[in-house]
Amino acid sequence: MSLFNIFNVAGSGMSAQSVRLNTTASNIANADSVSSSVGETYRARHPIFEAEMSKAQQHQSASASVAVKGIVESDLPLNKEFAPDHPMADTDGFIYKPNVNVMEEMANMISASRSYQMNVQVTEAAKSMLQQTLRIGK
Repeated sequence: MSLFNIFNVAGSGMSAQSVRLNTTASNIANADSVSSSVGETYRARHPIFEAEMSKAQQHQSASASVAVKGIVESDLPLNKEFAPDHPMADTDGFIYKPNVNVMEEMANMISASRSYQMNVQVTEAAKSMLQQTLRIGK
């Protein structure tokens, strides 16, 4: 593996974790939203990552970057609450809340933040090794 490939792998990891952080932040921001119908209610979203190992194996390279394949909505049931006095209540007196678990989202945010931080440290270590290698040639 070339030392320059480390920057590509770490960069793709930082990009993927950035998408994860943004998705998690969106979930937390919409956790308390209310709707009067199932179709209008916010649903938790999660990114799907794909390690590009197959491409790396075809090129006989030892490095594999990370790609965001897509963002999917959670299929967990929405929270239905009986609140006939709420202005957003439907004709039966129910309001619908997102299927966002704030505790899980906070754990996801911490994990994504740590992963991003680790990729930054890998980049800094590779940069330091490259600088030391260049100093040897002087």
